[in-house]
Amino acid sequence: MMESQVKKWGAEFIGTFWLVLGGCGSAVLAAGFPGLGIGFVGVSLAFGLTVLTGAYAFGGISGGHFNPAVSVGLAVAGRFDPKELPGYVIAQVAGAIAGAAVLYAIATGKPGAEVGGFATNGYGEHSPGGYGLVAALLTEVVLTAVFLLIILGATSRRNPAGFGGLAIGLCLTLIHLVSIPVTNTSVNPARSTGPALFGPAHALSELWLFWVAPIAGAALGAAIYRALLAWPGDAPSHPSLARADERRPVEV
Repeated sequence: MMESQVKKWGAEFIGTFWLVLGGCGSAVLAAGFPGLGIGFVGVSLAFGLTVLTGAYAFGGISGGHFNPAVSVGLAVAGRFDPKELPGYVIAQVAGAIAGAAVLYAIATGKPGAEVGGFATNGYGEHSPGGYGLVAALLTEVVLTAVFLLIILGATSRRNPAGFGGLAIGLCLTLIHLVSIPVTNTSVNPARSTGPALFGPAHALSELWLFWVAPIAGAALGAAIYRALLAWPGDAPSHPSLARADERRPVEV
């Protein structure tokens, strides 16, 4: 039993590490590279690809959440045992911090290096587009709610097996395309926490929003799905996934 739990935590750690290193790394190292920068579109694709590849690589072990808000939302939807939340969240946050630490070591590894905002999230004067607190809060709540709706729908037994990871990765890409100008896109408290520890001081003072809003949005999305869209016995379609009534992790 404990060995199984350790494997799940390890998968969540590695998957979240990869999400931060790949997604935030693209923003810090490649987005503004002189003459060749990948810009918002490239960063959005990078985040989507980290989740897509991580879900297919590690989803069969832990469910491939890589996000405390997703874990909470799946618990609200009845797809994940709430007793497992503490271990998952700790593993996810630890993985995000480790990913940010490696990224910081790389980003500062040249003479005169400046990490700038270090892919941190913010609002007001720290929003890429100057959007205020209310806009940031609304953006994060609504987009995380939509993210959970897509996750729960894409992993339903009523949809074709094997395509959940693709739908979810593309959804995260679209979420970034919409919200990078507003908050630099969180929808993931762990992703916000890792870079905040190595970025400018404001990131920590504004971090509360990027815990509260995504978790509230995830719970909202899960509640909407459960109330309006779920069918009796609705369960993940992938054969390695648990049925909803078994209350084990669901691959995202």
